[in-house]
Amino acid sequence: QVQLEESGGGLVQAGGSLRLSCAASGVMFSSYAMGWFRQAPGKERECVAAIARNGGNTYYVNSVKGRFSISRNNAESTVYLQMSSLKPEDTAVYYCAARRSAFSGNVYRGTNDYNSWGQGTQVTVSS
Repeated sequence: QVQLEESGGGLVQAGGSLRLSCAASGVMFSSYAMGWFRQAPGKERECVAAIARNGGNTYYVNSVKGRFSISRNNAESTVYLQMSSLKPEDTAVYYCAARRSAFSGNVYRGTNDYNSWGQGTQVTVSS
């Protein structure tokens, strides 16, 4: 079972930037596709970005395209989410998720696609 630990959340003003990190342990990281999800109060958890296990394919929800960037370092077993031009509506708890993938280029964006989750990190964007 993969263990995931997020870091990098915090309070930032609108227009600012944050970089979230998710460190994985206990598994061969390069065998896992990764995703970043967020959940705001009263809303469903949504996938904001996802990346294939080889890093070659990515997915972004429309609301973050051009502002967020997902990347991974398989040698360090870490996935990142660089967030720029942050808006108050980006305020949420952000979760890292992992799933073992047989296909190196597949990207997954459903909550049911993942079976390992981090504890979450709060991102608050003030106006």
